[in-house]
Amino acid sequence: MTPVIQAKNTDRKKRNSQAIAFTIFKLMSYSVVAILFIILGFIVIRGIGVISWDFLTKAPEEGMTKGGIFPAIVGTLCLVAGSSIFSFPIGIMSGIYMNEYATESKVATFIRIMTNNLSGVPSVVFGLFGMALFVNTMKFGDSILAGSLTLGLLSLPLVIRTTEESLKAIDKSYREGSLALGATKLQTIQKVVLPMAFPNIITGLILSIGRVSGETAPILFTVAAYFLPKLPTSIFNQVMALPYHLYVISTSGTDIEASRGIAYGTALVLIVIVLLVNLLANGLRNYFSKKVKTN
Repeated sequence: MTPVIQAKNTDRKKRNSQAIAFTIFKLMSYSVVAILFIILGFIVIRGIGVISWDFLTKAPEEGMTKGGIFPAIVGTLCLVAGSSIFSFPIGIMSGIYMNEYATESKVATFIRIMTNNLSGVPSVVFGLFGMALFVNTMKFGDSILAGSLTLGLLSLPLVIRTTEESLKAIDKSYREGSLALGATKLQTIQKVVLPMAFPNIITGLILSIGRVSGETAPILFTVAAYFLPKLPTSIFNQVMALPYHLYVISTSGTDIEASRGIAYGTALVLIVIVLLVNLLANGLRNYFSKKVKTN
């Protein structure tokens, strides 16, 4: 076999291998999307018939077999907002510190190790910790404050790591140019680095909100009420929450079969809330991305 023919055969084998690999990757990607649509379709088909104005604006009635889920919607939004107020500033500032100030120090290395470990801790452990610290030791009781702080701790590692990785993606030349023009390190971070990294930071915030809004175990120990058909008036009140409400009416309600439709409707509402939050965050990310490009 001549060298030319051998080279052609080798090249053909490489192209065939590449085509097979790309086909496998494409099928796997399509499979993930198909599974997602199957799950969403299943919930939408079973839950859309329950959705009505009364379902969204009324409190549960008759042992949660009738009525709506408005208190649970409000409670979920309160917990998401409370955890975000706690985790976003601390997480973003921690990420800035580790990437901009303590780049290769032992402190930064220790924080990274602890952050990675926290990311792998089961959510039920956070719930037990939140009950021990915020509910019992700090005497907050079962309240929005205790639940928000617990969920904030749960989402904190994700916010920190995403912020740090977003800042790492900014080329050092921007920092050097800003410093060369006489700006301080703080001014460089505030005026140059953060605006460029902010669109990617928002991605981490989206993921943390998505995780917090669907967690059941942490709020089970710190804030969630089985049946509380009224709105909270203080951060020290208990609330109903969509994840826990869904769990209760699906597993231990007064009449599981009668509340089955409400369970699917609750799941659909929870998915829509997460979707709306993601769309809002994506809109903000696109806005800041365009703003960075124009500047």
